[in-house]
Amino acid sequence: MISSQLGDRSRALARAFETRDCTVHLTRLEAVHTDSTSPSGFRIPGFGTGLPDAVLVRSMGPGTFEAITRRLSILHALGSLGVLVWNSARAIECCVDKSMTTFLLQQAGIPTPSTFAVEGLEEARTIAERELPHGPLVLKPLFGAQGKGIELIRKVYDLPSPEKVADTYYLQRYILREGPPYSDFRVFICAGRVVEMMIRRGDDWVTNVQRGATPQAVPSVLRDQLAHLAIRATLAVGADFAGVDIVPAADGSLQVIEVNSMPAWTGLQMVANVDIGEAIVDAMLSRLESICASAPALVPL
Repeated sequence: MISSQLGDRSRALARAFETRDCTVHLTRLEAVHTDSTSPSGFRIPGFGTGLPDAVLVRSMGPGTFEAITRRLSILHALGSLGVLVWNSARAIECCVDKSMTTFLLQQAGIPTPSTFAVEGLEEARTIAERELPHGPLVLKPLFGAQGKGIELIRKVYDLPSPEKVADTYYLQRYILREGPPYSDFRVFICAGRVVEMMIRRGDDWVTNVQRGATPQAVPSVLRDQLAHLAIRATLAVGADFAGVDIVPAADGSLQVIEVNSMPAWTGLQMVANVDIGEAIVDAMLSRLESICASAPALVPL
């Protein structure tokens, strides 16, 4: 199992695998070495020159462009060698790059706010001058999570300097909604099915649990509509499991704003009726068993 943070959630996942008679090695992706002298092409902690049957990508830490490219290349290569990788490198790439997520959602006909991604402050100012008369924009880091670095842009000169955003501006239409308190939804999807969902409610318009929002149960009347939208969004990015963020607009419509391929679930677990980590493990092992059954040459965990 790959995780940049070897904390309680990662260890709980490891225990869930172990209780199902799996041998688990918990490591960081940066510790996996490409090695052309190895028969497999890799040296993986706990495996030497061999390969695992499956890899669960729990989280991937920050790094330079070169480092992230190398790590994703490892996941691509493992997948090409027949290793089951959850989520795949392709799905992670689609979700980590918010502009690609937006593109795929739009192409799939999934409701998502109008979004613009450009390079250069002048290009961003051109977008802002054109769009701000219709309402505020939200500036997000192209690669970011947990609500960090998000800003509300109400006038052109709210745009930060190029140095603060790596000269790349991802601007999304702010969805007008009631508040404070503000609320949105997180739906956790695994293997094409809903594991659990929650309302996140807080005084901050950025309603992340890490920023103080409170998780609450979703009323049954909304669950089917949210489930349908979240499953479609997860399929659009090709993720095996994902946390889908959905915002209710003031007019009653629902908009998908993000699909997270390495989602946290600490807040969600507070209102869940199932163990989310165990649900991921069971779904992944079911997929692995299906692969093994159709390809007898593979050795199960």
